[in-house]
Amino acid sequence: MQHSKWHDLIKEELPEGYFHQINRFMDQVYGQGIVYPPKDKVFNAIQTTDLDDVRVVIIGQDPYHGPKQAQGLSFSVPDDLPAPPSLQNILKELAEDVGPRNHHDLTPWAEQGVLLLNACLTVPEHQANGHAGQIWEPFTDAIIKVVNQKETPVVFILWGGYARKKKALITNPIHHVIESAHPSPLSAYRGFFGSKPFSRANDYLKADGFETINWLC
Repeated sequence: MQHSKWHDLIKEELPEGYFHQINRFMDQVYGQGIVYPPKDKVFNAIQTTDLDDVRVVIIGQDPYHGPKQAQGLSFSVPDDLPAPPSLQNILKELAEDVGPRNHHDLTPWAEQGVLLLNACLTVPEHQANGHAGQIWEPFTDAIIKVVNQKETPVVFILWGGYARKKKALITNPIHHVIESAHPSPLSAYRGFFGSKPFSRANDYLKADGFETINWLC
């Protein structure tokens, strides 16, 4: 991970030597087989979105596990690949809520201050949740704790039971939480569709005196 304000504050939230454990884990798993995202994209969320710029956080579970899909940004895949079902549903809700977006690489969101954070940052090929519970959760929980300490309001968007458990880490009363069912086809019709997370996030930002997110760019 590149040295940054993120680095120092995350380090304060973790046990001594935890970064070394992460490096050992990555050396091991990337040396054994196919792992996603590419090694240089593992920390893409915090490398793309500076801590000072974070206005919204969208928490995913772990990266997509098919070839070339994972970019190190939750729910995002490159535009030259088909959008997976959850991302299709996110774009469907976005179209109903704010307007149509004709591409599905979410990097422009990250560049505007939307932290697209997966709880688990790597996955073995074709093994969803294959690295869950091994190394990443304390690290990504530390990221959430660092954002929670910001002195300016942040909107946390929590989709599905897994992400909603992270609500316990959001203790600062200045922040806002938007939660609903997951956009997965298994649950999208149980409260994700119609939840209007994008306009609601912008309403919070506007009320707090911040620039809104252009979700369509």
